[in-house]
Amino acid sequence: MEALINHIGKVIPLDKANVDTDQIIPKQFLKRIERTGFGQFLFYDWRFEANGVKNDSFIMNDAKFEGASILLARKNFGCGSSREHAPWALKDYGIKVVIAPSFADIFYNNCFKNGILPVVLKEEEVEELFEKSSNQTLELEVDLEFQEVCVGNDLKYHFEADEYRKQMLLKGLDDIGLTEMYTDEIYEYEQTRKVY
Repeated sequence: MEALINHIGKVIPLDKANVDTDQIIPKQFLKRIERTGFGQFLFYDWRFEANGVKNDSFIMNDAKFEGASILLARKNFGCGSSREHAPWALKDYGIKVVIAPSFADIFYNNCFKNGILPVVLKEEEVEELFEKSSNQTLELEVDLEFQEVCVGNDLKYHFEADEYRKQMLLKGLDDIGLTEMYTDEIYEYEQTRKVY
């Protein structure tokens, strides 16, 4: 997993609350067995019309948000079913940070396990970011080490981060990567076991 320490990126202001995982990655795309290739289906029912043509009115289809890597949303982002495909789709699309006033618990945990930083800010801070993004393409700096979201040099928001999850992201470790750090110890232990 890629380490996430300090990220600077363009913001997609998705002005929606209660975005559920079926909207993030619709059920018809869950048949894949790999963790990759889901980005093309991210928000599929919003990004495309029924005939497969791009929906020009959906914000992510606006050319000015091409290459954006920070998603700004309203409360309760990632609610609904617990599918891990939702963060897979976001990551595969290029999203590294999601900012919202609140997240569904399982989605929040799955983000950390898949190298995405979910940032909880106060509703009024999220509102300020939406206001700033309404008349310009907003770029933010998200500093995980100092737990800050910076808007230029004049505005900073602090966010909380569980120390264990923070360290895992800072070091680019998932559960498997963490286990692999102890390969020698695991091997030594296995040598002491009796085989019956």
